[in-house]
Amino acid sequence: METRIALIGIIVYDVDSVRRTNDILHEYAQYIVGRMGLPYRAKGVNIISVTLDAPEPVISALSGKLGQISGISVKSMLAKEARGIKKGMEEDV
Repeated sequence: METRIALIGIIVYDVDSVRRTNDILHEYAQYIVGRMGLPYRAKGVNIISVTLDAPEPVISALSGKLGQISGISVKSMLAKEARGIKKGMEEDV
């Protein structure tokens, strides 16, 4: 199945939501390319950025599951095209 590159941004407002968020992300670990978490203490939130390479239904399912958790806000963004870098252009990146 064709995969897409996606970014999921998560803002955690309630620390009680962190465990459930991490559990769901762990279920999709095979699709996660990278993950970065930042505590924003001045605002009392945590920001998590997740990069995926997965089929669209998987990205939608993950985003939907995360969106059901109270105490967090979730937004997803997919690359316009399913293709990757063209052969021979790797050095330009």
